[in-house]
Amino acid sequence: MEALWGWLVVSVLAMSLASTVTQNVCRAPDGRDGAAGTPGRPGRPGFKGERGDAGAPGIRTGIRGLKGDQGDPGPSGNPGKMGYPGPSGPLGAPGSPGLKGTKGNPGNINHQPRPAFSAVRRNPPTGGNVVIFDTVITNEEGRYQSHSGRFVCAVPGFYYFTFQVVSKWDICLSIMSSRRGQVPLSLGFCDANSKGNFQVVSGGTVLQLQQGDQVWIEKDPAKGRIYQGSEVDSVFSGFLIFPST
Repeated sequence: MEALWGWLVVSVLAMSLASTVTQNVCRAPDGRDGAAGTPGRPGRPGFKGERGDAGAPGIRTGIRGLKGDQGDPGPSGNPGKMGYPGPSGPLGAPGSPGLKGTKGNPGNINHQPRPAFSAVRRNPPTGGNVVIFDTVITNEEGRYQSHSGRFVCAVPGFYYFTFQVVSKWDICLSIMSSRRGQVPLSLGFCDANSKGNFQVVSGGTVLQLQQGDQVWIEKDPAKGRIYQGSEVDSVFSGFLIFPST
């Protein structure tokens, strides 16, 4: 029995040794790696990670970076100061006519301006070309100046002026009117007298005057001799026809 048990042990050891020798002698070398397989499908997005710590300040390189995305609107600031007024707009269209007004009170002719004058030559000063009518017959509202021979307008409107001058010689006279800043206007009248008799040269006109305008009679330096005597008179007159509106 012990011999049989020993034989079995020896047989088992012999088989184990033979198997071990066979594995060490007959094992083939490892094969090459196979080709890479087809990439798999993308996986599902992962969860959002936590916000990282602030990075260190960047180094200034002097190169301006790209413009970033627009940020969120900030809070409203304080109202600014009022600006200067803008330029005036264009003129609007005319409005509709208004309603007719009520009838006014009747006018009073006594309250209307009535400048009028008439003057003659009695003892006029000598010299100069302005004909001086030194003696006033009438001077309503005092607009005629006897010392200068000029009528000075105070009420704008239309006026009538006339003169009658006695002479024994050839004579040329003009009704003169002046407006401030403009050349005087002249309206001339002439008469020839070859016989030396009394002769009257006359003239008249309607003028539209503004406040401050002046009217006077002026003689020609070469033909301006006027008769001076008590038997006849030379007259200069004027009056307002109607005022300007």
